[in-house]
Amino acid sequence: MPRRKKLFPCGHKGYGQACHLCAQKKAVLEQKKQLKHEWESTFDRDPIDLRDLPIHVVVKARTVIAALQEQKHYTEFGGKRLRHDRFIISIPITRNYRMLCRDCGNILIPQAVLSHEDYNVRKPGS
Repeated sequence: MPRRKKLFPCGHKGYGQACHLCAQKKAVLEQKKQLKHEWESTFDRDPIDLRDLPIHVVVKARTVIAALQEQKHYTEFGGKRLRHDRFIISIPITRNYRMLCRDCGNILIPQAVLSHEDYNVRKPGS
């Protein structure tokens, strides 16, 4: 007598005691949740708030921040001083994002990462 597939409560059909498709989906969701939690916890170590930015901008901003902390010069990243406030330095992160830093003598302190639209609308440094 051949075995018959049974219908699980989730709607899938199979022979086992539990639905393996749903168990696999649940494991993938748990892994994604864990990765997202790990990603969210990395923002606690940033000197400025980068939470609302796209992933590629966050990664690039973190590399620039790390290089600035190692005393690299801002001109290596294409950074320029602003004309109206020479203590504010604008460093391009991507084509659409800029990082503003304050020059405090021998160190640069990151202030914010702004989209190009926000950077042009708001007077930087204020």
